[in-house]
Amino acid sequence: MLKFIRSIYLSERFFIAISVIVVLFLISYWVTPLYGITWLIVLGLILLMLMEISMLYSGKGLEGNRLLPEKFSNSDENEVNVRLKNKYRFAISVNLIDELPIQFQKRDFNQQTAIAGKDSKTLQYYVRPVERGEYIFGNMNCFVSSVISLVRRRYTFSNEQMVKVYPSFIQMKKYDFMAIDHRLSYAGLKKIRRIGHTMEFEQIKDYVVGDDVRTVNWKATAKNAKLMVNQYQDEKMQPVYSIIDTSRVMKMPFNELKLVDYAINSSLAFSNIALKKGDKVGMLDFSNELGKFLPAKAKKTHLNTILESLYNVDTKFLDASYGKLQAFVKQHITHRSLLLLYTNFEHISSLHRQLPYLQALAKKHVLVVIFFENTELKQLIEDPAHTVPEIVDQTIARQFEFDKKLMVLELQQRGIQTVLTPPEDLTVNTINKYLEIKSRGLL
Repeated sequence: MLKFIRSIYLSERFFIAISVIVVLFLISYWVTPLYGITWLIVLGLILLMLMEISMLYSGKGLEGNRLLPEKFSNSDENEVNVRLKNKYRFAISVNLIDELPIQFQKRDFNQQTAIAGKDSKTLQYYVRPVERGEYIFGNMNCFVSSVISLVRRRYTFSNEQMVKVYPSFIQMKKYDFMAIDHRLSYAGLKKIRRIGHTMEFEQIKDYVVGDDVRTVNWKATAKNAKLMVNQYQDEKMQPVYSIIDTSRVMKMPFNELKLVDYAINSSLAFSNIALKKGDKVGMLDFSNELGKFLPAKAKKTHLNTILESLYNVDTKFLDASYGKLQAFVKQHITHRSLLLLYTNFEHISSLHRQLPYLQALAKKHVLVVIFFENTELKQLIEDPAHTVPEIVDQTIARQFEFDKKLMVLELQQRGIQTVLTPPEDLTVNTINKYLEIKSRGLL
């Protein structure tokens, strides 16, 4: 009996009917014949309620289950499907309230649908996680009513499920598809004009107009009595490392996503592209201590190892130790490599403290320092200032913007490649820099 009482709910239509009855009883105080008619309406309402209750409680009339993917992609829209099967002979209206994971902080999730008798329907909705980790879905609550819609029967499906949120593999697949389909330029990636060429020999071929005359192979020309040139290709199997700063400076959020998550998503997509280009990829994260280190490998399965490692990377509340990073790289990365350092500098003084270590890294390796524009300050600079406090705020914001540009110049003067980018454009700009370095044969 208690279970029955807990599963039955009164609908909005019932309360509207009660309100009308109350008004009719009030009017019947002056219009006496209306009193009897109102009681007939009450009796009809009770009969309709009993009829609907008997319809809804004639067996288990609804089945439901939630269909989740094996894993969610961080910062992307992930699809969730709910399968509902109506076992009643009549059409029903279903109000679905799904208990979403606590990380979404969404307490007003509600979807309504109608299902014909002996029919089924699949509902779809999307969730966007902004943190990596385990997400636990609770029960599914379905409130069912018939065409009368005076009462509802609640069905609770206890199918608690856990889904792990990984770095953005949807973004990785997006750029992977474009690389295969030669449509990288659609996403903002661009071909870089070749300034020089690498010295990895590919073949000897006939000279055509436009070939570099410096590559003429005179021995082959004399032997074949026609002009022949050497053809070179980009060097492959070169080690490329993504180095992610996980100190407190990477906790800064933009569009609900921390800078470290932008860096993780970018490094995963970039590693996939580098593997497609035939290079070896590895990763390292560091803060006040060194974190996970994966040596560079060219195996395609290595991407899954990187994905699993990035899943557990998180920021700390301490400052990064670039001295320990430089010592570790010197000891463990012995071959000349491309190092993509994801970090952030908000003050020119913080860059000056780390410059000796960055210069030491750049002596043996091709170092690319990737840090972020403060898009919030950019909006403050663009907005018109009318009062004195607004002018002061805008002046300080312009100073911060100038400092960012000054950092780029100081790094470039010391032979260190740089990428200063808005967080949302990080992946595109990082891959562009990688393609530029490969094209110019700097590695």
